[in-house]
Amino acid sequence: MNAPTDLSMKTDEVLRVELEHFRAEHRDLDEAIRALEDRASADRLTIQRLKKKKLALKDRIALIEDRLTPDIIA
Repeated sequence: MNAPTDLSMKTDEVLRVELEHFRAEHRDLDEAIRALEDRASADRLTIQRLKKKKLALKDRIALIEDRLTPDIIA
């Protein structure tokens, strides 16, 4: 994953495209982790690295969703 960039410099359309890309990557990592965990000879270090990357993607997704969601004054 690339280093975080300034979200304020990107258009909503660019953020939506990135959001879909990150969501797909998150799903792919989830499937890869599940497949590795199902194997008897699973490499725990690789699984931990994938989980860490997945968590970073989840944080990035949350940042973009917050940026795209309008503030609602209650």
